[in-house]
Amino acid sequence: MAELKTKQTEASVEEYLDTIEDPRRRADCVAIAALMKKVTKFEPRMWGTNIVGFGSYHYRYATGHEGDACLAGFSSRKPEIVVYIADGFETREELLQQLGKHRTGKVCLYIKRLSDIDAGVLEKLVKASVAAMRKRYPS
Repeated sequence: MAELKTKQTEASVEEYLDTIEDPRRRADCVAIAALMKKVTKFEPRMWGTNIVGFGSYHYRYATGHEGDACLAGFSSRKPEIVVYIADGFETREELLQQLGKHRTGKVCLYIKRLSDIDAGVLEKLVKASVAAMRKRYPS
């Protein structure tokens, strides 16, 4: 079985955030980190080279594939900030409708700027996502 590329590392979250060139993007990421720390009660840790994650859970699929992932996380990518949220929880679509300017993938929420969205709704999304992941993958 292939080894996972995205694992928790000892790299510095602060150093990662400091590499974000755009000052507004950097400030947005610092704010998202603070929001996720508040919601999860976990310190931020690097997962791979560019994901800031909070907490972790262990998953195992019916195929036998298993691994660890962060409960909540985000990454500053070139065009947007990617926030990782669970799919399939009850209030997801309703909260996304209230969020503001964004786009989504299965577990990715893409935002250009924190000012484009309602941070209170983002906090509710992260909280609901973490609760859904804890229910889905109890430790």
